[in-house]
This record gives sequence, C-alpha cells and structure tokens, in this order.
Amino acid sequence: MSLPLPSLVFRTAPETAVSHERRRGRGVVSNASGRFEPYQRTIEDDGWDGLADLPPFKTDVTLETARTAITRNQSPDIAFDRSINPYRGCEHGCVYCFARPTHAFLGLSPGLDFESKLTAKPNVAELLRRELAAPNYKPRTIALGTNTDPYQPIERTHRLTRKILEVLEETHHPVGIVTKSALVLRDIDILARMAAQGLAKVAISITTLDPKLARDMEPRAPTPARRLETVRTLVAAGIPVTVLTAPIIPSLNDHEIDRLLEAAHASGASEAGYVLLRLPNEIKDLVREWLLERHPEKMRRILSLVKDTRGGKLYDSGWGVRQTGEGPVAWTIGRRFELAARRLKLDRRHLRLRTDLFTPPPRTGRGGQASEDQLSLF
Repeated sequence: MSLPLPSLVFRTAPETAVSHERRRGRGVVSNASGRFEPYQRTIEDDGWDGLADLPPFKTDVTLETARTAITRNQSPDIAFDRSINPYRGCEHGCVYCFARPTHAFLGLSPGLDFESKLTAKPNVAELLRRELAAPNYKPRTIALGTNTDPYQPIERTHRLTRKILEVLEETHHPVGIVTKSALVLRDIDILARMAAQGLAKVAISITTLDPKLARDMEPRAPTPARRLETVRTLVAAGIPVTVLTAPIIPSLNDHEIDRLLEAAHASGASEAGYVLLRLPNEIKDLVREWLLERHPEKMRRILSLVKDTRGGKLYDSGWGVRQTGEGPVAWTIGRRFELAARRLKLDRRHLRLRTDLFTPPPRTGRGGQASEDQLSLF
C-alpha cells in the first residue's frame, strides 16, 4: 500500500500549473507570482475554454540600461569576490536553478517568467571599461555566469559576453566562466589567447549523462554529449576546464557521480566540483511541482533526503553548508565525489589566474577623449 502524496502538493499544483502546450520546451510547471507581489495568480477555467486560447510562452528580451557592470560579494564560501551577469533570467530553463528567486525583484515570476522574460544589458561592456579604469581598481578574477548563463541562446544575437571578453583581453584581466552551453566555443579565439597568458579558465556544468533526464531538467541546454565535446574542444585549444556536477540531487542523479567524473577525465578536464541541490525561496515549490509531474514515484524520497542534508528543512542558507549540506547523506555524497575525483586526479585545486599583467584602459573625459593624465604619458 503506497503512502499518499503530501497534501501541500495537491493544493499547489492544480492552481498554478500551466498547460503542456503553453509551456512546451520550458522547464518548470507553473508561473506563480513572486514573493514580493501583493497578489497571487491562479489559473481558473470559466467554462468557456478560454485557457485553450492563451498563447504559448515565447522568449521576450527587454533592454536595460545598467548602472554598474561588476557585482561584488563578501561571501566566505565562494572563490570569487566579483562577477558580471550580462543577462537577467535564463532561457535554458533549468528547473533547479538557484537564481530563479532573483526574478521576484523585477516583479516577475521565478517560474516560467524566469526562462521567458529576459533582460539584456547592452551597455555592460562600456561600463566595465569605465570601472576597470578607476584609479583605485585592484584586479582579481572576474566570474562570468554566476547567476545566469552568459552563453544562453540570446547571446547569439546580443553578443554581450563576447564584448565583455574583448575588454578583458585588451586589459589583460583574468576571467573565469561557468556555462553549460557549447556557444562558448564561438569565443575560443579570445579564450585561447588569454589562457596562454594564464588569464582564462572555463567551467562546464554537466548534471547528468542521461539525455532524457537532462532534457527534463534543462530543456533548452545542450545535451550532455555536446557538453563533453565542448570540454574536449576547449582543452585542445589550451584552455583549462573544470567540470561541475551541479546540482547533485539525492536519489535522482547521485548514482552518476563516478561515471560523470570518468567522462570528464576522459574529455580532458583538469578539475571537478559539485554543488548539492539548493532550494531557496520559490524553488522549493517549483521543484516539488516538477517532481510530482515527472518523477512522482521518487518525489517523497528525494524531498526526504534533501531535508536530511539540510537539518530537517528543504534549505539552509548558512555559509559553508549551503553548497554541500550536512549530515550522513551529504557526507556520503561528498566522500563519494572526493574519492572519485582523487582517483582521477581531478582534485588538484586551484588554477590561480594571473593579475600582474593587468593594464587599465585609458580613462576618458567628456566627449570620450583621453583624460590629461593619460595624454601626459606620451
């Protein structure tokens, strides 16, 4: 006799779930309002078949005039203190993406809005050049792809990541990229030149080797095979590559740890890392709805194991535990990963990029002319 599913799931999913046809090719099930909104949206059929006439979710890009390019942080459990995100939202549609809750700050849903209502910052490279020219700027590695993927599909048109890399190459500034997209190969010319000077490295995220599971979790991202091919191509060009098995979801993809690392090693990766599933804010409900639809037979066990890694809760935001969790389940996952990485020599951390080559761009005055202190050099 099977146990009934949690009542919370049945109360949430029917009210917010969007029809399959409207969300075809998207990641999550619903488009519930963000946590800051005064009203909550629900889906109701008035009997006139009006839901059938609603249009599908199409990608819509809004241009934003950004005020700054570099975002800084003081988090003690991550390896960088500055990053650049040329886009808000991500069309890859990864159901588990920890950045989804940030869309609530825009008055949009962390659900389907996050993967269909995107924002691009066309002035980001210009702002970056200005910030690097500041007299008090001290170079340290800039991370690209910390919130949303810098090589998501709209990058093909907007080319903002390419423009950022052009500024960083010109100034000999170190950069680390995190992506799951093969589009990074378009910029292999810049990255290879920078890597030859110790200024660039790339991390490729591979969540699973199962193409069906990958399509379910990451509907608009390249296949696992394509990502491994991307690793091989980058390595062949002399660019150091880390493979991230992120996120690891207990009872869903944790059994693949050894195979994933073996595939990464065979493809030439020099390092590997992992992150345990994170479920902050609205993501808890989004993942619960997705599991109910795609893996109902595993849902109770997966959520129970996640709680075991988070002190009995679905999420713990504490520094030092938010990435890897704690408790016996988290310890077992961590040791399994650690042993496999050591066996394959993927645990040799970390490649330190150079900062001594940094050359600030000329500071400009009004009208875009070089300032007097720059002219005085000649």
